[in-house]
Amino acid sequence: MTDKRMFLKLGSLTAVALAAGLVGCGKKEEPAKPAATAAAPAAASAPAKPAPLKIAFAYVGPVGDGGWTFAHDNGRKAVEKEFGDKVVTSFVEKVPESADAERVFRDLAGQGNKLIFGTTFGYMEPMLKVAGDNAGIKFEHATGYKTAPNMRTYDSRTYEGAYMAGVIAGKMTKSNTLGVVGSIPIPEVIRNINSFTLGAQSVNPKIKTKVVWVNEWFNPPKETEAATALINGGADVLMQNTDSSAVLQTAEKMGKRAFGWDSDMTAYGPKAHLGSAIINWAPYYIKATKDALDGKWETGQSWWGVKEGAIDMVSMAADIPEDTKKKVDEIKAGLKAGTFHPWTGPIVGQDGKEVLAKDAKADDKFLGGIKFYVKGVEGKVPGDGK
Repeated sequence: MTDKRMFLKLGSLTAVALAAGLVGCGKKEEPAKPAATAAAPAAASAPAKPAPLKIAFAYVGPVGDGGWTFAHDNGRKAVEKEFGDKVVTSFVEKVPESADAERVFRDLAGQGNKLIFGTTFGYMEPMLKVAGDNAGIKFEHATGYKTAPNMRTYDSRTYEGAYMAGVIAGKMTKSNTLGVVGSIPIPEVIRNINSFTLGAQSVNPKIKTKVVWVNEWFNPPKETEAATALINGGADVLMQNTDSSAVLQTAEKMGKRAFGWDSDMTAYGPKAHLGSAIINWAPYYIKATKDALDGKWETGQSWWGVKEGAIDMVSMAADIPEDTKKKVDEIKAGLKAGTFHPWTGPIVGQDGKEVLAKDAKADDKFLGGIKFYVKGVEGKVPGDGK
């Protein structure tokens, strides 16, 4: 990923606590409260108010990307709203998945943050290293799989949203060819491409899916180029596992249909927009913050989806057939109740071999290690999926 500029925005806290702050940071300050007068001895004996919990977020993209980072920042704002002056939050945006991430995490630890969130897969190793040197700080890593006594992981079941998008795409396509702009070929992204295809095939067995990889999470020009190539290749409904709204905007310009991803992107391409597979990080961020405030935080792994209110399909287009909308609603209800699983066999790989037997349901270990395409996805998975 190319170098990215970094910006630090600090939430409400007094200026003294951040006198040694990061270079280039900005913050909000609460107005100073009048000093207590000598005529109020009762106030002098009142117990000191606990210092707010300092929480920091490291973002791989800009907060204005309209997708992944925007969704995380909405979660940060939800924490501020939920806990008020019990917390103070800050963020750094455009942090590369490189050695620079380690420097950022060390800076955030040095600023006195006691809960630090790293919001992309590529932060796993740098965060693990910094966590090992800062036992008194709690670290949370999004989409990874390595933990430590003071570092846990969290993720969202984006494949559930991809599957619902596929159901819609399978009904709305006229060419029976779908397109996906892929970011980086890790199991998470490959799983979403497959889930999109499986959802579409559940209502239209003729579906085939083409993929163009850009090998970055956020690069609107590359995403635009990839979307254009897919449309020129016959795809008339697009989905992406990238962080910007470029794919939807390209579909709008070229008269095709597409989905919003991570956040509601309706406004970026209202004519092209079929629906947005969104992530709501607020429930998890609020829980993690409460754990830390209550002294109940412990390491582990969390993977939340529709059931926990973390995944949804929203703003479905008016021209989607009512029976298709009803099917999506039934899938949501099944996911929430635990009675429906998108990865239920029989499922066949691209090579024609069965990867999941009839009626078998993929467990999280299986889902976490997907490095293959299902039947109907064209092309080859780049590298080994790592």
